[in-house]
Amino acid sequence: MPRDPRTVAKYVIAGLAIAALVVLAPFYFAAGLMAPGWAVAVFIAVWLVLFGLACLWIRRKPLWVIPLPFVAAAFWFGGMNAGAAWLGWTA
Repeated sequence: MPRDPRTVAKYVIAGLAIAALVVLAPFYFAAGLMAPGWAVAVFIAVWLVLFGLACLWIRRKPLWVIPLPFVAAAFWFGGMNAGAAWLGWTA
């Protein structure tokens, strides 16, 4: 049975988005170099939720997975910058 190329492309792009989430994981786990323990726990919990959503959505709505690495990167970057500016986190 031949597959629709558009369907295959959706899954390939969603798979790349999940790979990008995995690439972002070390940033979340290394946040403890600058952030306190409670903030690291929040960062890791957010990453786990985003990864869980990606794994859930790839089967039903693969295009919904695409923005998740961007959300993850924005959350980490924004959270680390906000913590440094307002809470005095330093390396």
